[in-house]
Amino acid sequence: MGATSLQGVVKSYDPISGDGTVLTDTDLAEYELSRDALHGSVFRMLRQGQRVVFDVDDQQLAVRVRIGSEADMGTPGYPMEHPDDVVHPQGGTQG
Repeated sequence: MGATSLQGVVKSYDPISGDGTVLTDTDLAEYELSRDALHGSVFRMLRQGQRVVFDVDDQQLAVRVRIGSEADMGTPGYPMEHPDDVVHPQGGTQG
């Protein structure tokens, strides 16, 4: 199983240990951050309530945390830019 992209918010984050949890927008599922979740990201730390796009790996950990555009986040009034792209966070469905 490959990584799945999701949208959500940061529930908690400890900048010293790097431990944290994110919640998905759709079903409020909780995912713990992997140790390298911010590796290669523009983020150096996260704050509670911050909106993010992230992937879930095979161990059900949040990885590759990143900022989404307004269209990525599904903000009303912004057109979906990638409706047929199954890899994009707001793209089509996986089948």
